[in-house]
Amino acid sequence: MSSRPGSTRRGFAVIGQGARAQRRLFSVAVVGSLLYGALTVADAWVLGWATDEVITPAFEVDAVDVGDLAIVSLLFVGVAVGRALGVIARRLVGGIVYFRLMAEHRRAVTRQYLRLPMRWHQAHPTGQLLSNANADVEAAWAVMMPLPMAVGVLAMLVVAVVAMLTADIVLTVVGLVIFPLLFAINVGYQRILSPRVTLAQQLRAEVSAVAHESFDGAMVVKALGREVEETHRFQEQAVQLRDANVAAGRVRSVFDPVLEALPTIGVLLVIVVGVQRVLSGAAQPGDVVQVAFLFTVIAFPVRAIGWVLGELPRSVVGWDRVRAVLDADGSTTYGSGVVAGSGPVALEVRDLGYGYADGRPVLRDVQLSVDAGRTVALVGRTGSGKSTLTSLLVRLVDPDSGTVLLSGNDARQLTHASLADTIALVPQQTFLFDDTVRGNVALGAEVSDEDIWAALRTAQADQFVARLPLGLESQLGERGTTLSGGQRQRLALARALVRRPRLLVLDDATSAVDPEVEAAVLAGLREQSTSGGPTTLVVAYRKATIALADEVVFLDDGRIADRGTHVELAARSGPYRDIVDAYDQTRERADREAAARGTGTGTVGAGDKTDAPVPA
Repeated sequence: MSSRPGSTRRGFAVIGQGARAQRRLFSVAVVGSLLYGALTVADAWVLGWATDEVITPAFEVDAVDVGDLAIVSLLFVGVAVGRALGVIARRLVGGIVYFRLMAEHRRAVTRQYLRLPMRWHQAHPTGQLLSNANADVEAAWAVMMPLPMAVGVLAMLVVAVVAMLTADIVLTVVGLVIFPLLFAINVGYQRILSPRVTLAQQLRAEVSAVAHESFDGAMVVKALGREVEETHRFQEQAVQLRDANVAAGRVRSVFDPVLEALPTIGVLLVIVVGVQRVLSGAAQPGDVVQVAFLFTVIAFPVRAIGWVLGELPRSVVGWDRVRAVLDADGSTTYGSGVVAGSGPVALEVRDLGYGYADGRPVLRDVQLSVDAGRTVALVGRTGSGKSTLTSLLVRLVDPDSGTVLLSGNDARQLTHASLADTIALVPQQTFLFDDTVRGNVALGAEVSDEDIWAALRTAQADQFVARLPLGLESQLGERGTTLSGGQRQRLALARALVRRPRLLVLDDATSAVDPEVEAAVLAGLREQSTSGGPTTLVVAYRKATIALADEVVFLDDGRIADRGTHVELAARSGPYRDIVDAYDQTRERADREAAARGTGTGTVGAGDKTDAPVPA
């Protein structure tokens, strides 16, 4: 295991970026550290001066001059107060620099997450993204916490050496023989520690990824009795992280005592040689005391520099992982166009093609046109490309080829605001925030309660919301766990409707509700369409849903195989007829089995029959 080449140089480059980003506060922290360092050296000078001018004369006359004692006391107190102020500036302002850098880069990483397209997110697990925004940002800037102190004590080291040379050159040279050894040990320490810290930082992200999967899939884990297996999977990653941290700790446990001991050895050498020089009259006792004390002082700078060097590898790893996110390309760029007018828009898709990273084409040469105000059902087998097509329509991803037009406007040329105001998508997988009903429907938009209730009525959600303890102010819990699947889907639909979209795309968005409720929802949408409501594209399977559409588009193997009314397609397309018949037959069989057990329909989300919230 070897250290990554140039890690020290790259670590100082990270430090330079942080110092430039917070140059004013960082400068204040460094000045505070310099003040602390200078006054620490001054403490040694005061001690030496007091030894020669006050303490030694007092032994000779067997009395202490009160005035001299007062001066020494004031000097010690003044140095102590000044040094305390330096410590406050160094620690407080240095801490502010550290936490500001972390906050700024956490925001930058989060903004980048929101800017990057879904294709990028699909290639990166959520646990890794959490680690990038948290542990990696923290690791990148951890070096900034001890840095002001290290800069100050480095200056203190220089001043201390100068002071020692001034006091006694011979004693200083004797003590300084340990410095080449200290330097060599620090270099070896950094090189041996670097790969171990690098591995530990990488394993932190892997532990985070496994933990997130286990927590996010808690229902699957519990329902299938996989608690032991998931615990073991997490334990394996946690043990690897533990072992990596222990390996780094072993290195520190060996080097730290050596770094502590060497300055002490220097002090002993100074005292032994100093005693001989005092006895020979070549040096004063105060000089020996001063030099010996200064060597105890410079032990701290050596350790502080070692702390910075020890953090550099971790900072480089964290910074590399953060930069990988910040430098990621493929962001969605928007134009300056807007969709003019009001009311429903016409949808046109020309020569649309799309494939995932593995090169497998999902959609090929898709041609589709929907007149403004029409309701179109999109039907196809699993994997035929229906959800991919809905994602392309709302620009969650951009096509590899072809164009999506909204009333003649290329979707890629529209502003982000215009696109968001024009289209609303209700996806297959419903997501609710840990917020109130109002918060989940409005999502921060300025929407009146009347508009929220109107959207809830159209989505057939007003009755169960009215029965919640606090109505619109009821807290839903993480991912809306206090609601059934069908209730969550209806709130998601209300969230889209309250924005009054001009094109509404429903990706199997009513799959968990009763057919009667679904029919009422679609009837409400159809009624809106006839009175200036949105153009609607709905991914559907049920015959009852399909029958409510003005037209049906049959998607097969990434292409539009046929289109027409349900009756027309059922009459002339065997594959289409097989799909819709198979769904209804499966549902009827489930209904019969449920009736035999004395329960409700197996395909309906829990609680949909009564609209009663399920327990949290």
